[in-house]
Amino acid sequence: QEHLVESGGGLVQAGGSLRLTCTTSGRAFSSYTMGWFRQAPGKDREFVAAITAIGGVTDYADSVKGRFTADRDYAKNTLYLIMNNLKPDDTAVYYCAERQVNTIVFNPAAYDYWGQGTQVTVSS
Repeated sequence: QEHLVESGGGLVQAGGSLRLTCTTSGRAFSSYTMGWFRQAPGKDREFVAAITAIGGVTDYADSVKGRFTADRDYAKNTLYLIMNNLKPDDTAVYYCAERQVNTIVFNPAAYDYWGQGTQVTVSS
């Protein structure tokens, strides 16, 4: 079973940047797709970004395209989400997740393991 731990969240002003980190136990990190999701109060969990293991193919929600970048370091078994030009609407708890199939889907139910989340708050 994979163990995922997010870090790097915090309070930032609109227009600022943050880098989220997701460390994994590494048992399957090099084989499967890793994703980022977020959940704001009163809203459903939504897809943010994902990156495949083979080929490093990425996909992003329309709301973050051009501002967020997903990346992974195989040597460190670590996933990153680099977030630039943050907006108040980006405020949410951010989760990393692992999908034990090397394809990207937006549905959170398709992901097998989850971290505990890290809070990102963007002030206006």
